Amino acid sequence: MKTLPVQTVNQSSQTTKSAVYYFCAVLIGVLTGIVGGVFHQSLQGVTSLTAHLPFLLGLEGPLLYLFMGLFSALMFCGAVALVRSFAPEASGSGVQEVEGAMAGLRQVRWQRILPVKFMGGILALGAGLVGGREGPTIHMGAAIAQAISARFAFGVQEARALLGAGGAAGLTAAFNAPLASMIFILEEARNVFPNTARTYTGVIIACGCSAVITMLMSGTTPFMALTATQMPLEFLPVFVLLGVILGVAGVVFNKTILFGLDKAQDIGLRVSPYFLPALLGLVIGPLVIAFPAATGGGESLVMTIVNHPLPVGLLGLVVLIRFFATAASYSSGAPSGVFAPILALATSLSVFLLGLLELVMTVPPGAIVAFAVAGMAGLFASTIRAPLVGMVLVVELTGTYALIMPVLLTAVTANLIAESLGGKPLYEVLLARTLRLAKSST
Repeated sequence: MKTLPVQTVNQSSQTTKSAVYYFCAVLIGVLTGIVGGVFHQSLQGVTSLTAHLPFLLGLEGPLLYLFMGLFSALMFCGAVALVRSFAPEASGSGVQEVEGAMAGLRQVRWQRILPVKFMGGILALGAGLVGGREGPTIHMGAAIAQAISARFAFGVQEARALLGAGGAAGLTAAFNAPLASMIFILEEARNVFPNTARTYTGVIIACGCSAVITMLMSGTTPFMALTATQMPLEFLPVFVLLGVILGVAGVVFNKTILFGLDKAQDIGLRVSPYFLPALLGLVIGPLVIAFPAATGGGESLVMTIVNHPLPVGLLGLVVLIRFFATAASYSSGAPSGVFAPILALATSLSVFLLGLLELVMTVPPGAIVAFAVAGMAGLFASTIRAPLVGMVLVVELTGTYALIMPVLLTAVTANLIAESLGGKPLYEVLLARTLRLAKSST
């Protein structure tokens, strides 16, 4: 009997391993797309119910605002209670947890993360918390990847790479931006993702499958579809100036997030871990009715600001409220992301700056869309410190491919300014903080 050459056997074994790995990537993408889609639709339903609940109950006047404050406070505290009782690592965004797991420094306890992130996210975000749905979907995608990879005999590196594929599929499910999600792994998680031809192909497969499911459930239209026109060459230097301002703003934003987390921890130890979420609820609840632009993730706010411009003074108020509300919401201990709030804050700030610019010069038609889109990429680049992801993400989200140059100039400038000021990537400092607290508690 003839025996096969060792090389042939090894090739056959590698082919089988690749097939199994890619099959897992398909499962991860499909399941993450389904879970992310159900999460998104459930969140929309709860958010709509929250906005209409007082009117359904026939409340008005002071009683209306009191009820909304108590309702949001109860929802926020419920979300925090879920996190504290079952999965403390589900607090805030899951990105740093996923990156920590890929580095072998954290664990993704999928049996706890999936229900806590899903239910806690709906409770908090549905009641107006200024946070994004992408944090929960990224963490849930990694949890699904952990559950699936544990059933197969993958090596440590490949199993960790599947966590990245699940996280990227979760980002795809949140924003229907598969290209940005793939690049996210290469740029944001470049220090921890084991990048080989097989592992990155797995990311592509997972994101592609998640995108298909997301489009089947939510449609093919970009989540923030805008109509854009090219900017004249002589106007492009303005976007460099915009990048400078957003570079500074990004560094300040990151420091505010960390300050908020430290203060929230101190308040939790001295008073109660539920004091901040309850206080936030009492403030945000009435705003859901009186000033909805200041609440929630802010995806709809982007569309409102661009299509129905607000007065400069009101825009300035939106910027201030959302800046501090985002930091406070993230520090509350509830599950939420920062991608969407960053995009909404960037739009508000950029269009506010455009309003000031219009006082001293004539701007070209379509400048409001250009400032909004370029601003989103700029603030993303200076906070997350992933300029390429920011550029691709906002173009995919808005469909404004004609604005590549303004987006590029703003994002690159903002990233350089943030670097020159010593600003570090947000998730890097969040992971470092998590590891430091975990070490001090042992």
